[in-house]
Amino acid sequence: MRYPEGGGLTAERRAFREEIRLEAGCRFAAGEKTAVIARDLRVSVRSVERWRRAWREDGMEALRSAGPANSPTVTDAQFAVLEEELGKGPSAQGFDDERWTLARVQTVIHRRLRVKLSVPTVWRLLRRHGWSWQAPSRRAMERDEHAVELWKKGGLAAGKSLAAACGGWIVFEDEAGFSMTPPRARTWGRRGHTPVIRVRGRSRRRTSVAALCCYKPGEKSRLIHRPRAHLRLKGARKSFSWQDYRDLLVRAHIQLGGPIVVIWDNLNTHLAAGLKRYEAEHDWLTTIRLPAYAPDLNPVEAVWSLVRRAMANTAFDTPDDLDRVLRRELRRIQLRPHLIEGCLTATGLAINPPTPP
Repeated sequence: MRYPEGGGLTAERRAFREEIRLEAGCRFAAGEKTAVIARDLRVSVRSVERWRRAWREDGMEALRSAGPANSPTVTDAQFAVLEEELGKGPSAQGFDDERWTLARVQTVIHRRLRVKLSVPTVWRLLRRHGWSWQAPSRRAMERDEHAVELWKKGGLAAGKSLAAACGGWIVFEDEAGFSMTPPRARTWGRRGHTPVIRVRGRSRRRTSVAALCCYKPGEKSRLIHRPRAHLRLKGARKSFSWQDYRDLLVRAHIQLGGPIVVIWDNLNTHLAAGLKRYEAEHDWLTTIRLPAYAPDLNPVEAVWSLVRRAMANTAFDTPDDLDRVLRRELRRIQLRPHLIEGCLTATGLAINPPTPP
């Protein structure tokens, strides 16, 4: 008799084992010797002896399969408790770093729920409840979550009310730098041979881009940007000045055709005295600062992710190639308002007109 292939005790394998035991029971009734049965069925003598004892006590029914073993399970209510424990983080559970591995989750399940599960069972349990293996994002330890929640309720609400009252736009601003060395992305290659992307090893050329994501209920979302190439001159400025930000905001005011409420971070250039003075002299401009260390509240950060994803593994020969790809990708996003709206959705914020009292 040929044993079914495959790992694990499947239904087919259980049926096959039952068939062998029943055949051995028929031979027990015929008076055959244990060694002969073990040789013919290709099983051990000890197994045949165990089957013979069970046959003597309960007959042929003792040789039938009892079905799959009942493995320990975790109910939905127990998983809710487990998820609460996992939400506290690995450090709170006594582990050295902030990584949840299957073995660590297995330990928490046994410690908190008093249930012993194998590592494959833990994997299936997490997958069934929507968990997956993924790379974590970084967040500054200095971030004040309470201040972020207060800003969502107060700062953003004030900006929305002000924009709605003056018929203006809510504008998020951020800046980023891009170099001749492209970001890396996964690609297929032969196992054992790491793919190689050749880049300029000594290039110091960088391009900074300041961008505005503009939102207004009832209007298509807009993206306005301004690039700045870093000049390789001694003493040359390598970042945007407050005059550059002023000119960008003036350009946005002209293109949008209305007042703007600018929401940006606490960069020292944003707090320059000249920029504050310019804001005080023009009633179409209002600025609101984001909480410290809260880039996840700025939809422009998602714009940079889209641009870098499109530039991944791209080898730039000259600085002009870098500028050309940057302009092309930003233009692609400009022509797709749903991408700009998706960047806002990723922050968890909503730009809606305030409800009347």
